[in-house]
Amino acid sequence: MSLSSRILPAESGKRTGSLNCPPKMCKMLVGKPAGCGNKEMDYLQKMLAKFHIYHPGPAGEELLADGIAVLILAAFWLLRKRLSRLVLGLVSTIANRTKTRLDNHIAKAFEKPMHWFFALLGLYLALWYLPLTGASNALVSDLFRSAIILIVTAGLYSLASSSEALHEEFEELFSVKVDKILVPFFSKVLKFIIVALALTMIAQEWDYRIDGVIAGLGLGGLAFSLAAKDALANIFGGLVIILDKPFSIGDWIMTPSVEGTVEDINFRGTKVRTFAQALVTVPNSTLASEPITNWTKMGKRRITFKLGVTYGTPRAKLKKCVEEIEKMLRQHPDIHQETILVRFDSFGESSLDMFLYFFTQTTDWEEYLRVKEDVNLRIMEILEREEVSLAFPSKSIYFETPLQTHITSLPSAPENKS
Repeated sequence: MSLSSRILPAESGKRTGSLNCPPKMCKMLVGKPAGCGNKEMDYLQKMLAKFHIYHPGPAGEELLADGIAVLILAAFWLLRKRLSRLVLGLVSTIANRTKTRLDNHIAKAFEKPMHWFFALLGLYLALWYLPLTGASNALVSDLFRSAIILIVTAGLYSLASSSEALHEEFEELFSVKVDKILVPFFSKVLKFIIVALALTMIAQEWDYRIDGVIAGLGLGGLAFSLAAKDALANIFGGLVIILDKPFSIGDWIMTPSVEGTVEDINFRGTKVRTFAQALVTVPNSTLASEPITNWTKMGKRRITFKLGVTYGTPRAKLKKCVEEIEKMLRQHPDIHQETILVRFDSFGESSLDMFLYFFTQTTDWEEYLRVKEDVNLRIMEILEREEVSLAFPSKSIYFETPLQTHITSLPSAPENKS
């Protein structure tokens, strides 16, 4: 029985092998508005025979099969989230018994793809229940396998996106220290490999040969490399940065191009968040050829300045101030004790200058400012206790001859006469 008996009803309302098509259908299929003749019927039957996708049985069994297929599809669609939660709950129960949390991340990555899997499974079982022809069954199987590949790819892609969690689990599981700068870069590489493998598997599923594509890539490699010269330079620059590791994610760096905190590195460039909260992307080829100062790698942070007191300060008090300030720094818990220098350094233009040079224990900017403020307040306390005044820029002017001042009295205001 042809597809026409399935989709085009006869005038008697029964399913028959003959074709009595409506005028609009005749016009669409054979080009005549109505009254298809025998030749047109034969032509239409042959054309529809090419698209046989359904092999119906008796009307009652056919209706029952259709109803069961619809019920299967509706049941899986309505219960897809419940079924996925049930499966993921069992997986999570098993995963919680293991020492690593890697399996927990895998279960979380496949949560949404699992919903689509059960919906797809319901559609496949519904179509499988229908009396399809052999060619149609093969087509449905190919589509189902391709969809399964896409669902697995979506889960793996989501898992590769959770790079920070995988980084921590990898370090804990294998006891290997992995630099943070490698994580986003290899996460993008892993995503590319997952998508490429998925496309290759789907192409092979549909008997599409990829040998010609690979050969074409080899022949066009030279043209591609010339056209993408800058892109390739950025990729190799990124590899140089990753292998040399002059900085990591979260480091504060300074280059001739930019200064700020590193947020990400990809195939094209490195993203740096400036202190004005602007996001600057520097090409990897540029960054790899510039001098890079990594302030985060400081083990301690320097404080140095000159402290000037007035020229009227007695020598004994000046010496006492130098000793007290050095003693205070030696006893300060937030000052690095390796290098502390406090000396009477020079005679300035308007002050006696003491030179201070020391380091803080912390390298954090906010904590550094807090320690610096505390040291300044303690220095002020010492100077107040010793009754020593801070100097400020001033100049004294001397005249060789005394200045003579002439004060001219102002005329008095006239009296009002009434």
